[in-house]
Amino acid sequence: MLTVLSPAKSLNLEPQKQTSKFSTPEFLDEAETLIKKLRRMSKKSLRELMGISEDLAALNHERFNQWSRPFSTENAKQAALMFNGDVYQGLQADQFKARDLAFAQDHLRILSGLYGVLRPLDLMQAYRLEMGTSLSTRSGNSLYDFWGDKITRSLNRELETHKHQELINLASNEYFRSVKPRLLAGSVITPVFKEIKDGKSRTIALFAKQARGRMAAWIIQNRIDQPNQLSDFNLDGYEFQADDSTSAKLTFSRPQPPPVGKK
Repeated sequence: MLTVLSPAKSLNLEPQKQTSKFSTPEFLDEAETLIKKLRRMSKKSLRELMGISEDLAALNHERFNQWSRPFSTENAKQAALMFNGDVYQGLQADQFKARDLAFAQDHLRILSGLYGVLRPLDLMQAYRLEMGTSLSTRSGNSLYDFWGDKITRSLNRELETHKHQELINLASNEYFRSVKPRLLAGSVITPVFKEIKDGKSRTIALFAKQARGRMAAWIIQNRIDQPNQLSDFNLDGYEFQADDSTSAKLTFSRPQPPPVGKK
């Protein structure tokens, strides 16, 4: 059983002392191809391509130009410890013990516009490149074209080493579009998180992102390796809803929390 997450736009660039272990991304050559393409773009072009501010365009223009191989702990950081958005505040990989990180390395993958797919301990250098970016390459007009079936084949290689070959989709729609389910060695199971208010349930993006990270952490810390165990997830008030679930979609819901600062 393998779980996939989306990356995050915000990054934690502070040095970490949690682990000395690291690995190298599988698709560094492909990442370098994209970097060379992005380096040829002006700050204005980057701003228009990514739909970001002038300051962010300048920052990422600098990052692309500073990107260099080989990666080391001096110029890069482990992916699960660098990403710092809502999903990763739920994941809290900085609280993982050595055994948690070891399990995560074999059971968690992070989809990435630049790196394709990352293991938690894969070193990465700071970047911003969302999977939905319409970046033209020799493969086509988008990153989906660029990555083709490479990400899916990478996931298959890992799934084939697992007894249970289900892929647990905790990624966003934008990122999971880079995976081709018809080519996967196993089936896909997508957990869905809903908030209940005034008798109605709906998915709220912020809460869903946090819940995806929380479930990924729960899977790792409890060594969950069978799909039928997923319905036991009950953190933060979520409960499994069998009547609103299928073999491919697991629904969890809870009373919607009040806004921050209110009770």
